[in-house]
Amino acid sequence: MQLNIGEMLPEHLDQVLEIEKMSFPVPWSRQSFEFEIMQNEFAHYIVAVYNQKVLGYAGLWVVLDEGHITNVAVHPDFRGNRLGFLLMTEIMRRASIKGADKITLEVRPSNEIALKLYRSLGFKELGLRKKYYSDNNEDAIIMWNENPIR
Repeated sequence: MQLNIGEMLPEHLDQVLEIEKMSFPVPWSRQSFEFEIMQNEFAHYIVAVYNQKVLGYAGLWVVLDEGHITNVAVHPDFRGNRLGFLLMTEIMRRASIKGADKITLEVRPSNEIALKLYRSLGFKELGLRKKYYSDNNEDAIIMWNENPIR
C-alpha cells in the first residue's frame, strides 16, 4: 500500500469533514478547518492519502516549546491498520522539528483505543478537565509526552 502523509490542503477538506462527522459527536466545521490550515500560524495539519482518498488526519498547534494535538481521526473503514499510529508518530515528529520538546492532548476516558495508542507512544495521564466535552459532559484526560520523537 503506497500511503502518502502530507500537509492538509483545502482540496482535502470534503473528505476530512466526512471522517470528522463519522468520528466525533461534535464535529468541527469547514470554517474551523479552513482557519486552521490557511490562517492559524501555530497550526500544522496532515493527511494520510491513498489513491487520492483521505484515510485519516491529525492536527497540531506549536506554541513556543509546547505542542498541542488538536485532533486525530481515521476513516472507520480503515481503522485497525495502524494509521492512527502513523499519523501520531508523524505529527509528533513534525512538532519536534518545529521546536516542541513536550506535547499534550485531551482524550475521553471512554476512548479506550485512543488511550492505548497514546500510552504506547509515551503519553502519561497528568490531569483531568471536568465536564470538558459538551455533547455529554464527559471529562477529558490531559496527557503529556515530554520526550516526543526526534
